[in-house]
Amino acid sequence: MAKMSRFIQKILGSFSTDIGIDLGTANTLMYVKGKGIVLNEPTIVAVNKKTGQLVAVGNEARVMQGRTPSHIEVVRPLVDGVISDFEVTEEMLAYLINKVRSEMRTFIAPRVLVGVPSGITNVEMRAARDAARNAGAREVFLIEEPMAAAIGAKLPIGKAAGNMIIDIGGGTTDIAVISINGIVVAKNLRVAGDHLTAAIMSYIRDQFKVYVGEKTAEDVKILLAAIEAPEGGKEHVVRGRDVITGLPREVVITDSDVRDAIASQVDTIVESVRSVLEQTPPEVMADIMQRGIHISGGGALIPGLKQLLEEVLEVPVIIVPDPLRAVIRGAGIVIENLELYEELLIDKEGELSPTLLT
Repeated sequence: MAKMSRFIQKILGSFSTDIGIDLGTANTLMYVKGKGIVLNEPTIVAVNKKTGQLVAVGNEARVMQGRTPSHIEVVRPLVDGVISDFEVTEEMLAYLINKVRSEMRTFIAPRVLVGVPSGITNVEMRAARDAARNAGAREVFLIEEPMAAAIGAKLPIGKAAGNMIIDIGGGTTDIAVISINGIVVAKNLRVAGDHLTAAIMSYIRDQFKVYVGEKTAEDVKILLAAIEAPEGGKEHVVRGRDVITGLPREVVITDSDVRDAIASQVDTIVESVRSVLEQTPPEVMADIMQRGIHISGGGALIPGLKQLLEEVLEVPVIIVPDPLRAVIRGAGIVIENLELYEELLIDKEGELSPTLLT
């Protein structure tokens, strides 16, 4: 019976398209087997509250953010790396998967690999699995994002040598020490890019008495966020609503303001990395001191973060190539070679997947 199931899966696999998904809080990326990365859209949807129907997804929805009438709501269905609105996530995934499938011209439902944060609960894993299955997947596999990021960074995770990766995404920061295809020590931190954006919004409101939108604060973060002051300094004009009068107002925000706004979040990330290192076995620590700590995700692009970590931890720090796509590159490598990476997959109960059929 098992042999028959494997045979059927192979036949189906020859007609369908396997898809790897980096379902991030900020962005959703998709990798199609044999095609590469085919989609990179913001994880944002616009919903008509009267009808419950999706109005726009991804880039189209992001343009609407802060500019919609009362009956249209722009929402982010993932918070801190996990699904907060199951139905909207399901509809968004169905839309994106169908968009990819229509371009590939395949009719059989695909197998889907979804990256999830390390340390999430069984309920959160089940939500990710069910959302992908209900969106049209024939089979769903899960892989922890730091593991996928390490594979995408081409770290030798299968060897008896310590590898450390910090994946700073939109909703979570995953810190993991990996050796022999397994996680030795890990920590999932609910402090990441979105929290830096929220801190900037709060700082502008408290210090300048001006309300600004999330998109404006995100732009400020991208333009001005830095750990050390750049030569000559930088500044940016932002426009918002005066807290007291309610009238439009513009203020000038400097890089120094942004450093003050995000200082506590950056300190939390650094101290969490230190905490993981303190729990790492000595032999593995020796490997990390020699091989260095690798950083991926959008947070890796913050100027000066690499130098700060090196100064505090006294360990070399390497920013992986194209850090924004490290997780989806890893997911792509796994989806191209599922049988080779079977032991890295997790099932809904958080154990290694025993049911992979290839």
